[in-house]
Amino acid sequence: MTHGISRRARWVAGGALVACVAAAAPASAATAPTVSCTSSKAGLADKLKRDITSALANRKGTIAVGLYDRSTKTTCTLRASSAYDSASVVKVTVLATLLWDAKLHNRYLTDRETTLAKAMITKSDNSATSTLWKQLGLTKIKGFLSAAGMTQTKPGADGYWGLTQITVTDEQKLLKLITASNTVLSDNSRTYIRKLMSQVISSQRWGTPYGAPSDVTVHVKNGWLQRSTHGWRVHSVGTFKGGGHDYMITVLTHDNSTMNYGITTIQGVAKVIHRDLAAS
Repeated sequence: MTHGISRRARWVAGGALVACVAAAAPASAATAPTVSCTSSKAGLADKLKRDITSALANRKGTIAVGLYDRSTKTTCTLRASSAYDSASVVKVTVLATLLWDAKLHNRYLTDRETTLAKAMITKSDNSATSTLWKQLGLTKIKGFLSAAGMTQTKPGADGYWGLTQITVTDEQKLLKLITASNTVLSDNSRTYIRKLMSQVISSQRWGTPYGAPSDVTVHVKNGWLQRSTHGWRVHSVGTFKGGGHDYMITVLTHDNSTMNYGITTIQGVAKVIHRDLAAS
């Protein structure tokens, strides 16, 4: 099943769909960017930079990485501003927009909305996403992105939510919003988003949770989409809390030959991040 692209878009021939969004494809950098890390904990930044770089050394594809750990004030980035087709990762943004808008109108979600939201996040249901995306409309979605400071995110046009352009920078901003008190999302909203991300079905819990210590609470949302340009897009965003750490990881990839190849790349990065933080 192709995830991350609206039902309306599925019947469109790949070539036609590609033709209308070709301009959104990020240009290749002239020189390969390197992993950049900073930390308040001595030695941790250097270790993470070395280990993430090593994990990616023999992986094909175009990979962007973001890590932020509040506990050690650690940040790592790679291609933080490069744009990727969102696939189903945008579903967290759709849910956040729904909750943000409900808060503006001082109302709770309806039973219908909670049913759709649960299907969208826990099973990555595309039909539920298309329904909520259409209900919200681009004005509200852009309104949330503005409130969240997610200035690099460009919503997909004509109902093609899976072609929303996302970056590591903005995904990390979103993960920060759902893991700490702020004026954009209420505490109840943040708790609700994390609850659904903790209930994702087992077959979709790959990616950033890979290698997380058993005492760490995991919240995840993944995305995957194959197109005739850039092969498979395979993405994973996750937040993690426990073992003295409070951190979030975003890994975005495209140019993968298969979905599993992308998953393996993401999990190689996640494994060393969890290991290095657990040891710090």
